[in-house]
Amino acid sequence: MRTEAVHPVEGEQRVLVIDDSKDVHRLLQARLRNEELTLLSAYSGPESLEVATQQRPDVILLDLDMPGMDGFEVMRRLKENAATIHIPIIILSGQQSRQDKVTAFDLGAVDYITKPFDLVELRVRVRSAVRTSMLVQMLAQRAQIDGLTGLYNRAHFDARWSEEVAGCTRHNRPLSLALLDADRFKSINDTYGHPAGDAVLRGIARVLRRECRESDIACRFGGEEFALIMPDTALSSAEVVCERIRATLETLSWPLHPERFVTISIGLAGADGATAASAEAWLEMADRSLYGAKNAGRNRVLVTTVPSRGPRLAQAG
Repeated sequence: MRTEAVHPVEGEQRVLVIDDSKDVHRLLQARLRNEELTLLSAYSGPESLEVATQQRPDVILLDLDMPGMDGFEVMRRLKENAATIHIPIIILSGQQSRQDKVTAFDLGAVDYITKPFDLVELRVRVRSAVRTSMLVQMLAQRAQIDGLTGLYNRAHFDARWSEEVAGCTRHNRPLSLALLDADRFKSINDTYGHPAGDAVLRGIARVLRRECRESDIACRFGGEEFALIMPDTALSSAEVVCERIRATLETLSWPLHPERFVTISIGLAGADGATAASAEAWLEMADRSLYGAKNAGRNRVLVTTVPSRGPRLAQAG
């Protein structure tokens, strides 16, 4: 059974309640309504895994005693999934077994509350778990941000790119990847100094943030090279985005070297649906396009179509 879709309120933390009892869901909805939380509901193990993966809640309240897939198995699955492994889990259980508590904490629970629970105590423990979740998210985000440009870093790119290629293959969605490299960047550092070079990298990052769409994922790939992941974007549309970035950058003036303009070369590889290319092969195609743009005179976009794997294979995947 599913509840009606819940639309989270901006700024509120999301708590997923996993329990097969409708009474528990109603009770928590009533008692936690003043906590600035959005409660999501799941009534079974399989449903909870789907909701947790799609919604990425900040905290999970999990009942152990459920038919079919019990709470322990749900927790194992959540902790095996990279998308849900870091979500704090509070156990809600009618059992006070010492072994149940030991098993729950061994599997990664952050707290264990027995039913019938004290609602004041529950609110306090949920608040604590929410704070923990926020701190974990802040630390994780900082670990994925490039300190100079404020864009995502290479570690974030590697993880996200693998996810996007898998989604393209599984759901037959379009996907494009651009690699962007500042032209003759070394000469800027050598002629005007590293502060000028750093200013150029920050300026390119500003252009990427301004010219990209909300769904695009801009990353600093390394050195003077950047990467732009464009989910659900066909190659023709991606080329328009890349050309806009290139054209915008070549018109900018730079305070530390007003007489020296900066251009960028872009290698673009995209597919309009499922392909047989791996994430690594796709990246290599974009890289070859980038160097082709460099060899063709720089300050241009060179496009490569990633081969389709064919409709039958796409449907079977």
